Amino acid sequence: MQSGLQDIGDFICSKMASGVKTATVEHDELTLIAERDEILSVLKFLRDDPQCKFSCIIDLCGVDYPERENRFEVVYHLLSLKQNSRIRVKIETDEDTPVPSSVSVYPGALWLEREAYDMYGIAFEGHPDLRRLLTDYGFQGYPLRKDFPTTGYVEVRYDETQKRVVYEPVKLAQEFRDFDFQSPWEGTDYVLPGDEKASEGEG
Repeated sequence: MQSGLQDIGDFICSKMASGVKTATVEHDELTLIAERDEILSVLKFLRDDPQCKFSCIIDLCGVDYPERENRFEVVYHLLSLKQNSRIRVKIETDEDTPVPSSVSVYPGALWLEREAYDMYGIAFEGHPDLRRLLTDYGFQGYPLRKDFPTTGYVEVRYDETQKRVVYEPVKLAQEFRDFDFQSPWEGTDYVLPGDEKASEGEG
């Protein structure tokens, strides 16, 4: 199977020399590294060429590598029913450079690109409806970036007195951050709330 995938990869590289940098097979999966500005040409070729026919988009996602100059990867997972195989296509971009939207090639990418935009802040040029998908209105930041704080920037709650949802800066109460780091199986040096009676009854 691996040799068959490598043959497909070599064929794609020979036909799309300007758009595909490398084709490698790892763990029985073919991965293409493509040029960002040529991604639509590459995707159209993969969809339409009779020897490829990768007609289904399975997934599109972002990956964050903050230490890189181009910190984001956009990863496309495609399926060919003709070849009975999958292919992964990767491109790189930075925080400021948009990626051409693939919705015109794979309409199923519409919500997938919105999710990548919402979670990573990756912009897709030419997307017909690029707005947040999973986070709330007015959400600050992009929660799957590696530098996003685990607590977030604001907390949302329903205020009974105001009868509406309110947004407030995150407040971490000290009592929730004071851990003794002891194994629960060994017990603690202090009496836990509710165990006072049990302690009194011993002996």
